[in-house]
Amino acid sequence: MRRLIGIAVVALATAGNAQSVYEFLRVETSPRAAALGGGNASANEDADAVFHNPAGLHKLEGTPVSFSYMSHLMDVNFFGASGSMEFDGVGRVGAGAKYVDYGDFTETDEFGNELGEYGAGELALQAGYALEIEENFTAGVGAKFIYSSIADYSSTGAAFDLGLQYDFPIYAATVGVAVRNLGGQLTTYGDVSESLPTDVSVGVSKTLEHLPLTLYAGVNRVNESKDEILERFEAFAIGGEFRLGESFRLRIGYDNKRRKELEIGGFAGLAGFNAGFGFDVREYQIGYAYSSLGDVGAFHRFGVSADL
Repeated sequence: MRRLIGIAVVALATAGNAQSVYEFLRVETSPRAAALGGGNASANEDADAVFHNPAGLHKLEGTPVSFSYMSHLMDVNFFGASGSMEFDGVGRVGAGAKYVDYGDFTETDEFGNELGEYGAGELALQAGYALEIEENFTAGVGAKFIYSSIADYSSTGAAFDLGLQYDFPIYAATVGVAVRNLGGQLTTYGDVSESLPTDVSVGVSKTLEHLPLTLYAGVNRVNESKDEILERFEAFAIGGEFRLGESFRLRIGYDNKRRKELEIGGFAGLAGFNAGFGFDVREYQIGYAYSSLGDVGAFHRFGVSADL
């Protein structure tokens, strides 16, 4: 029961009112992206761009890799990994994986007699490719395979990501648009096929000229049907990354959608607010993020990245 509640909280914290399968795809595992309020369509600083906008892969150099872990509520654990490499004559390619372990459950019959234990988990494997259409204008495409299981039952799916990014060098700014999770189920849990959590996102980032600060702003889920046009933009996030010296970065962010979902009786505490930091240790970059869920609790994310 304890972990069943945990799975319900996962759905609450990521899905809101959406009715779709594989909602774990919305969960942000990157501590950097989470601390800034959530994955931004203009992201192109690390290998985790494969999750946010495949077009962002084009700006990467070398062979960056990233590993992340998120301590969720009720012993639910998320893991993420990503990497990118340049291939001569082909271009920049990226790959990533997300996995969630919901833990073990006790199986009982209709009389409450224990029959044993079973597990539940979900996995997404994806790859992305980016190319420069013209100067400062980049496009990307990604594909992913999804697997979900609980006890002896399972479901699979396939989806695509599409993305565009345009740089404004004179303003030190980038604008991005991404469409994530376009696809469907290959096999279902039951007789009914469920929709995937398709997400259309728009984001912008800008590095200030006279301050060691990069600002991020984005709107997610603009494709979701709403009664009022302005409600389509309530899933916005804003954040900032301060560069304090050569090897330390402080990050803060705000996720308006999460705050709205966790508001109880007009009060949400610190729900939706995020903070974190990153620092370099030799050739490694270490990251941490704290994301408040108000009275529900908080998420803690840890990550390490490097250039191989």
